[in-house]
Amino acid sequence: MDRTLTTQDLFDEVDKHIRIEWLAGRGGNERLLHPPHRERGGGASLLGHLNLIHPNQVQVLGSTECDYIANLRKNSRTDAYELIFSESTQAIIIAENLEIPKDFIQMAEAEQVPLWRTPASSYDAIAILRYVFTNRLAEKTIEHGVFLEVLGIGLMITGESRVGKSELALELISRGHRLIADDAPLFARIAPDILNGTAPPVLQDFLEVRGLGVLNIRSMYGDNAIKLNKYLRLIIHLTDFDESYQKKENRLTGTTSERDILGLKMPVIHLPVAPGRNLAVLVEAAVRNHLLRIKGYNAAEELIQRQQRQIDIQQT
Repeated sequence: MDRTLTTQDLFDEVDKHIRIEWLAGRGGNERLLHPPHRERGGGASLLGHLNLIHPNQVQVLGSTECDYIANLRKNSRTDAYELIFSESTQAIIIAENLEIPKDFIQMAEAEQVPLWRTPASSYDAIAILRYVFTNRLAEKTIEHGVFLEVLGIGLMITGESRVGKSELALELISRGHRLIADDAPLFARIAPDILNGTAPPVLQDFLEVRGLGVLNIRSMYGDNAIKLNKYLRLIIHLTDFDESYQKKENRLTGTTSERDILGLKMPVIHLPVAPGRNLAVLVEAAVRNHLLRIKGYNAAEELIQRQQRQIDIQQT
C-alpha cells in the first residue's frame, strides 16, 4: 500500500485540526513525505523541532528556534539556512504566529519549500502532525477474517471460507459483542506494538452470512453492535476437528501458535469445529482465558502445581 503523503495533503489534514496559513513555497505542494523504513533503517525523521544536524522532513519552529535564528550573525545565518533548506526538509511550520525574518521567507520561496504558520504552540502542532502521520503513513495490510470486539479486546476470527466464521460472528453479535469488519479488516501498525483494525469504508456495518446474504448489522442490532476500530490482541483460527489437528493438539494448554502481521507476533488459538460444539461460548471462554494469561494466571500451570503437591504429599 502507498505510504507517501504530499505536502498539500499534509496541509489539508492539519488545517482540519488547527488554523494554519501558507506563507511561501506553494510550488512545493507536491513534495513527498516518506516514513523512515523500519527494516532498512535510515532516512530523515518525519518531524520534530528544528534540527540542523539531522534535518526533519517537517521542521517545526517555536519561539526558542526563531530566537536562535534571529540572533545569528549574517554568515552563521546563511550557513543555518543552507542546513534548514536541505534536501531532507520538505516543509517548515512556524508556531505561535511568530514573526520570522524576511530573508527566511524569501529562501523558502526560492527553494520552493512549503512554509506554514499557525497560532498553535509548537508542541500542539507536533501532536497534530503525529496524529496525521500515524493515520496516513502507518504500515497497512488487509487480512482475511472477521474482526470483532469481544469482551473488550480486538479479536479476529480466521479459517477456511466454509468453516463458519460469519455465522459465529453473528452469534457473538447477538450475545452483545460488536462487529468491526467482515471479510477484509484493514490493519495499520500505528505504534511499535499496536495494530489498529478498521473496516474498509465500503464494507462498514455489513456482514455476509451464507443463506442470508449481506446483512446490515447496524440497522438490525443498532449502533451499539458496531465498533469503528479496535487494537488487535488475539486471533482465533477455526479448523476442522480431524486427524491432522488431533496430532498437534495439546490437551493441557490448548493448541496455540503465532502469526506475523506487519512485523508483530499475534497470538493464535486453534479452535476445532465439530457438530454440537457451541463455538460462541468457546470463543468467549478463550478470550477470558487469554485475559487471565495476560494478567499472569495460567490454569494449566496451576493444575501441574496441584498435581506435583499431591505427589509430594503421597511420597512423604
